Amino acid sequence: MKKINIIYWIFTGLLLALMLFSGVTSLVNPESTKALISTHLGYPEYFGPLISIAKILGVIAILVPGFSRLKEWAYAGFTFDLVFAVLSFIAVGDPVSGTWFMFFGLILVFGSYIFYHKKRKQAGSPADVKVAGSEVSMG
Repeated sequence: MKKINIIYWIFTGLLLALMLFSGVTSLVNPESTKALISTHLGYPEYFGPLISIAKILGVIAILVPGFSRLKEWAYAGFTFDLVFAVLSFIAVGDPVSGTWFMFFGLILVFGSYIFYHKKRKQAGSPADVKVAGSEVSMG
C-alpha cells in the first residue's frame, strides 16, 4: 500500500503542479495567453481564461478527498486538454517535436489515474461494486 501511495503522489503531484502552473500563468499573463491561444492557434479570446479556470478547478477536484466521479471528470478534462493542445499545434503547422511537454503531461495523467484506482482498490473503497463481471463506480 505504501509503495502505491508514494507512486500515486509522485505522478499526481507533478501533474497537479503542471496544471496549476499552466492555469495560473495563463490568468496572470493574459497578453502572452492571448498571443498563443488567439493569435497563433486561432481560438476566441475567452477560451484562454476559460481553460485556465477549468485547470485550476480540476486540480482542486483531484486534491479534495472523496468525490470520485468529479475526479474522473478532472482526469478526463486534463486528458482532453493535453490531446487537443497537441492536435491544435499540429493543425497550425507546428512540429510534433514541439509538443513533447504535452506528451509528458499525458504520461502524468495516466500514471496518476492508474495509481489512483490501484490505491482505491487496495483500500477496499466501498464505492466500487462488481456488476455482471464489470466494475461500476457508484460515487
